[in-house]
Amino acid sequence: MLRLALAQRDAGEQVFLACPAGSAEGLATRARDAGLAPRLELESARGVRLLRDRAEVARLRGLLEEEQIDIVHTWHTRDHVLGLRAAALRRRRGATKLVRSFRLAEKISQAPWNRWLFGLGTDGLLCVSPETARRNASIRVGRPTRGVFGAVDLARFAPVDADPRVRESLGLKPEHRVVGIVARVQGHRRFDLLLTAAARWFARDGAARLLVVGRGTKREEFAERPARELGIEDRVIFAGYRRNDYADVLRCMDVFTFLVPGSDGTCRALLEAAACGIPAVTSKRGALPEIIADGKTGILCDEDPDALVAAWERLFADEAATRAMGNAAAQRARAHFSPEGFAGQVSELYAEVLGK
Repeated sequence: MLRLALAQRDAGEQVFLACPAGSAEGLATRARDAGLAPRLELESARGVRLLRDRAEVARLRGLLEEEQIDIVHTWHTRDHVLGLRAAALRRRRGATKLVRSFRLAEKISQAPWNRWLFGLGTDGLLCVSPETARRNASIRVGRPTRGVFGAVDLARFAPVDADPRVRESLGLKPEHRVVGIVARVQGHRRFDLLLTAAARWFARDGAARLLVVGRGTKREEFAERPARELGIEDRVIFAGYRRNDYADVLRCMDVFTFLVPGSDGTCRALLEAAACGIPAVTSKRGALPEIIADGKTGILCDEDPDALVAAWERLFADEAATRAMGNAAAQRARAHFSPEGFAGQVSELYAEVLGK
């Protein structure tokens, strides 16, 4: 949301942000730091409550009228419903349209609530990829829908060499071959598959290492304990959640691996790795087959330990080909994952919604 809003502002559009005050690391704080202070701070709440949310709806309605806002762009169910209620009169007059971002790379359930919310209740739908937009064409019944890849800060995630000091701080030596993953440690993210494949790879390559970046309250259960049980804990580096040095840690990976998309179907970490010039080995879930140009910027493989090991070894066996894949990944990132390009395509959706 913030990356899009900043790119739209930089393109000369008038942008107002409404969001909860949140924590010190939350959206509102980051927006202020970027020079886009929230125009309206909402309550931090979950779910849809008609009576509870009346005051919030009134505040939003006042903002829409005061600024004569053309587009309300929402990102979750709560703000979607708040936006619909606040813009009801303006939508009936055609003065305001509502756009919804759907952040999962899957088909929206055809339950009656969804058919209304994503049908009549959405003037424009923004999906995480072209194929995801096609999957959801039926629920839209001809209404404007567009699939746009996510965007990353290309300056921050530039393709430069890893900092030897950062590698050393992680316990990595120059001769180590590093496969990395960035993901919240949860059961459904297939850490069982990742660690099983790593154990088989380690048995064949003494210089192989696995770098895990991410947090999770169940990291011990789903990652650390299984690594100990497999006898590979000394070759798996748990780097935890990184903020200021995240890009530097990411560049310590020779090959990036991504198995199961999380709540962000754009697979942002994969886009960031691509921008850094890191080739990837991924599963075929969600938007991954659209993000990865198989054999050119990375390798798509089956969710099988031996298939993962074979893909990793293929990349490490041919340094020139791997470097070429990394370069191609960075080029693809510049062409398809820039904030400016993202904002431009979203603006095209806005124009279609507004009939311009």
